[in-house]
Amino acid sequence: MSRLSTPHRPGTARTGAFEVYGDVARPATLTVADLRRDWQQHRADVVFDCATAGPQHHTFEGPLLREVVGGTLPGFDPARRKERSRFLLAVSGGDGHHAVLSWAEIDADFGDTPMLPATRMDDVDLDATGAQLVVPSDRCGARYISAVTRIWIGAYLPTGSRPAGRRAR
Repeated sequence: MSRLSTPHRPGTARTGAFEVYGDVARPATLTVADLRRDWQQHRADVVFDCATAGPQHHTFEGPLLREVVGGTLPGFDPARRKERSRFLLAVSGGDGHHAVLSWAEIDADFGDTPMLPATRMDDVDLDATGAQLVVPSDRCGARYISAVTRIWIGAYLPTGSRPAGRRAR
């Protein structure tokens, strides 16, 4: 059951808020406070390698990403596994970084990866800076997205054609 309490209103921005939109029945705009209040918090002690700063050790807290985005009612039949497996999530951050995830990575029937939109980092609330995408299984920090601004959800729909200017090899 969804616990999304904040309806999505295009053009409304709140400090630290992010939009969840795309092929969903219930788009939403959420804040770190919403994530903390409306979902059970999980803890992740992580180590990842940062290309510029070396190994990073942090403790994050936040809800499971699959529970948060599941509440938006993505445009698939939850009983059909193959249909779920073609859905993607594109996460954007305030610093211009982006990551693309597959629904199967977070789905309990597939990868079951406990990704978090973190509400706390090293016992410090992230309300002022915004939620951070945390991927505890990643060895590098490239998919850790700071100050999440948007999460788009949609299906991969192959067109059967190659992009213009490309030849088969």
